[in-house]
Amino acid sequence: MEGTRHKLIDLLFQNQDSYISGQELSDQLNISRSAIWKHMNELKKAGYEIEAVTNRGYRIVNLPTVLSEDAIRWGLETDWLGHHLHYYPSVTSTQNIAHDLARDKASHGTVVMAGEQTKGKGRMKRYWDSKQNAGLWFSTVLRPKSLEPKNATQITLVAAVALAKVMSNYSIPVRIKWPNDLFIGERKLSGILTEMQAEQDQIDYIILGIGINVNHDKNDFDQSIVNQATSLKIYAEEQINLNDLFKSVAKEFELQYERFIEQGFKPIKSEWESYAYKMGEWLKVRAQGEWNAKLVGIHEDGALKVIDENGQEHLLYSAEILWS
Repeated sequence: MEGTRHKLIDLLFQNQDSYISGQELSDQLNISRSAIWKHMNELKKAGYEIEAVTNRGYRIVNLPTVLSEDAIRWGLETDWLGHHLHYYPSVTSTQNIAHDLARDKASHGTVVMAGEQTKGKGRMKRYWDSKQNAGLWFSTVLRPKSLEPKNATQITLVAAVALAKVMSNYSIPVRIKWPNDLFIGERKLSGILTEMQAEQDQIDYIILGIGINVNHDKNDFDQSIVNQATSLKIYAEEQINLNDLFKSVAKEFELQYERFIEQGFKPIKSEWESYAYKMGEWLKVRAQGEWNAKLVGIHEDGALKVIDENGQEHLLYSAEILWS
């Protein structure tokens, strides 16, 4: 049944600028006209806007705004990212499923996406609130052949630049908070989690997890984070199509990833710094005591670059930073 429906949507997409008759659909799918009509009704229930005109046929006018595998595939402008897509209405964590798929030889660019995560996780195993159908929660399997394990953390910074560029296209003024968050003002919009499986000096695979708060209202957030989190809807004051947003993110990340693999980290580094949260400002660092530090950039290996009050430069890899 699902296979037939996928083929039906593909045929409608191929004829999106015109109508395709019920008889032609029936012939190509080898099902009855009555079955075509039933499939059309099911697509309408799923949120597809379908126009039917007597003696002309059917055409899709609008896609669903709620996430669906078919709606994501339709119009996905990538060469490899998301071509193997696994969508689940609800999972514990897309990271866990992506790890399982990667161990089972899932291909480069495989994406696991969920409408909801019940045990979503962020950096340092912190809980990530993943409300159903309100945001983008997905993990991608990456198999970079030429990347050394010591440079795997740079993937987080590549993803952050890609997300920042997409948000700029939506006129959202984001800043990247080192090492893995995107902020609007002083509130968190998005988080990135990179996990790696490697042997000696060779990466087996990387799982890149991304969570974006998209269509949350303020009361959708847990009380523990309601004053620290925000969403695209809260800022833009309008609903965002999740399918379209994912396609934009996928296209931009693929572009930035390919640039990173071909040209190295240098062009990514300069762009990351242009979006950096609190760049040029003084912060407090807790590492071998507490001291004042001025954020001046990031190092080639992804470490945060700061100077102390004496002008001495330091590279921070895992220090606790008091951002405010």
